[in-house]
Amino acid sequence: MYISSNEFKNGITIEVDKELYTIIEFLHVKPGKGAAFVRTKLKNLKTGAVIEKTFKAGEKVNQAIIEHRPMQYIYNTGTDYVFMDKESYDQVSIPAELLGENINFLKDGIEVIALYHEGTCVGVDFPFFVELEVTKTEPGLKGDTVSGALKPATLETGAVIQVPLFIKEGDIVQIDTRTGKYLKRV
Repeated sequence: MYISSNEFKNGITIEVDKELYTIIEFLHVKPGKGAAFVRTKLKNLKTGAVIEKTFKAGEKVNQAIIEHRPMQYIYNTGTDYVFMDKESYDQVSIPAELLGENINFLKDGIEVIALYHEGTCVGVDFPFFVELEVTKTEPGLKGDTVSGALKPATLETGAVIQVPLFIKEGDIVQIDTRTGKYLKRV
């Protein structure tokens, strides 16, 4: 299925040079001289790398049809991570490289969306926010109220993030999976 560059919208997945990319930003440009074009920022579904690419106005591009399947994390086998399809209850192994940096926030029972193209898993969308327990951190010193001061904390998944000084072991914190940063104490 083909799509014209004039029909681009954020979130559409296209195939460029036999790789799948999601459009994260686009701009139609009509210069005073010359032909119009579309300037885009594309995110590679497999690697997560962002590239900039320019298309001629009206240029036809192959649109990739992506199927979204809700999955629940069960366990890992060392190299692969096993998820249960929430609709068919089948167990599916997904390699670590498809999970990317978010592997640090993978907790038993977490629900994700697996992205499939032509029957093959090409990526995993994590929820924007996860809540995890702090298992190890240094205690904050009484009276140490420096605004914005941070300290390292180890989460139940083994990930280490920076948290404010008032966070202590046993606290549940909310993390933004897109940035890997602390948001708030729950």
